Amino acid sequence: MGARKRFSAEDLKKAKKKSAFAKLNNCPTSPRKMRLAAGLVRGIEVEKAIHILKHSSLEASGRLHKLLLSAIANWQAKNEGVRIEDAHLIVREVSVDGGRALKRIQTAPQGRAFRIRKRSNHVTLILDNKQDIQNI
Repeated sequence: MGARKRFSAEDLKKAKKKSAFAKLNNCPTSPRKMRLAAGLVRGIEVEKAIHILKHSSLEASGRLHKLLLSAIANWQAKNEGVRIEDAHLIVREVSVDGGRALKRIQTAPQGRAFRIRKRSNHVTLILDNKQDIQNI
């Protein structure tokens, strides 16, 4: 049983070496708006995802587009000598987590104050080959 587990762990390590990721911390967009943009590109080929994000009207898609380009550059640094077109990269995973919220106060009628939470988020984007995902 231990040999089988070790064998699968070694396969996961090899797959992890071929994949690349990029992380964006404390992005000043609410997590809900960023999840809408992330849902557009999850599981899609990289070339198509770049095109979708570039032409999307969502404000968060600009930040996600820049993050995707960073993940591609990280992949190229890991896999020198391999062309992106030949690799068939896809966006394997996009996770959006809530970041810190800045708490501000807005004046309200009759001497009261309302609390405003300016939310931020953390985005993690993982790229992988199509063939590696099918093997796992």
